[in-house]
Amino acid sequence: MTTTIATKADLQLLRQETRAELQLLRQEMKSSLELLSRDMIVRLGSMLFLGLGLLFAALKLTA
Repeated sequence: MTTTIATKADLQLLRQETRAELQLLRQEMKSSLELLSRDMIVRLGSMLFLGLGLLFAALKLTA
């Protein structure tokens, strides 16, 4: 059974690959969060519009 020892160059390459993968993951997460944020804003606006419409309709029926 042989053992392989990582050299400084191997560790540096691993570190660079890991940093590149983390940067890519950050970019993907940022775009996903921006998309979710936009969707939440649209949903909140829709609910607000619907709620105000119901409120005004109820006020008109009672007046």
